[in-house]
Amino acid sequence: MLLLVLVLLLAVILGGAGFAIHILWWIALAVLVLWALGFVFAAGDRRWYRW
Repeated sequence: MLLLVLVLLLAVILGGAGFAIHILWWIALAVLVLWALGFVFAAGDRRWYRW
């Protein structure tokens, strides 16, 4: 019984981590797009961001 509970707990933890990692990939993609747009809309040395 304890082994079953541990396996289910591990499945829940790994499932939650997988969801979080999936969300982080989408956030990273959005940041990459914003970063690329910064180069497209940059006029000379003026940039809309200060990285």
